[in-house]
Amino acid sequence: MATIYDGAFRTILNDCRQLIIPVINEIFGENYTGREEIRFFPNEHFLNQMDEADKERITDTNFTVFGKVPKKYHIECESSLPDGKITIRLFEYDAQIALDEGEVTEETLTVTFPNTAVLYLRTYKKTPDKMKYVIITPGGTVQYDVPIMKVQAYSLDDIFGKGLLMLIPFYIFSHEKNFAEYNGNEQKLAELKAEYRKILERLDGLEEQGVIGAFDKRTIIELSGDVIKEIAQKYENVQKGVGDIMSGPLIETTARNILSQGLIQGINQNQKETALRMLKRGKMTVEEIAEDTGLSIEEVEELAALPTV
Repeated sequence: MATIYDGAFRTILNDCRQLIIPVINEIFGENYTGREEIRFFPNEHFLNQMDEADKERITDTNFTVFGKVPKKYHIECESSLPDGKITIRLFEYDAQIALDEGEVTEETLTVTFPNTAVLYLRTYKKTPDKMKYVIITPGGTVQYDVPIMKVQAYSLDDIFGKGLLMLIPFYIFSHEKNFAEYNGNEQKLAELKAEYRKILERLDGLEEQGVIGAFDKRTIIELSGDVIKEIAQKYENVQKGVGDIMSGPLIETTARNILSQGLIQGINQNQKETALRMLKRGKMTVEEIAEDTGLSIEEVEELAALPTV
């Protein structure tokens, strides 16, 4: 079940990446403007095992925000009951992210751990306000907090007022405990449906103001529908009633096609910039760079031939 929610989280983050900025500001107390470059890095990491094959770990996010000082972030989306295992998993991810990008200079290894947080879709009595790492080393003890964002703690006014539009697909979690009542009570269901019509109206208003584009709005609505379909699958009236409202506006538009092409071009440009940096370092072959960046060997060779490299 978590796969649907993780997929929605990764999709909105990758396709509408600027929507993460208000969330970062909220969680970490940053003051990003929204105009910063955001660069994503591979989500797949392999944990070295002593007596068994390396284990693959896939993080929800691994990206850097290039503000005045570049900062790396790692955010996980979680819907299950806190049991302590996620803290171990988070540290495994963080350590591998740091090691993958570590640098060795004169036998000195320097690793940088990312700024990490957890987005909890469901809130239980056991859900803490933060997690903590305590790392005891021969050179001293290092400890720091891993903040937690509880989606259910945010009202619609909070979400729209703070620009936390990335949370909209998961807003339905705030109503989950009342699904049985909504499913058998037409009046209560009508109130929920009215709330979602209001969400659509407010998204329309933001699009008209130029705060978000048509593609961002469509993605938010599509993913909201996907999450509702999954979370309310045992409650047909809720699933159909609210789901139909969110599926109504989904009409393919020229604007979406144009923006999709722009996103593809942007991804390709990021790949080329990464390849250029690798070429400048001169530590990898053309074939290795092509494999790591997703470019063709011919494309990397063309970059290598540029005078600036």
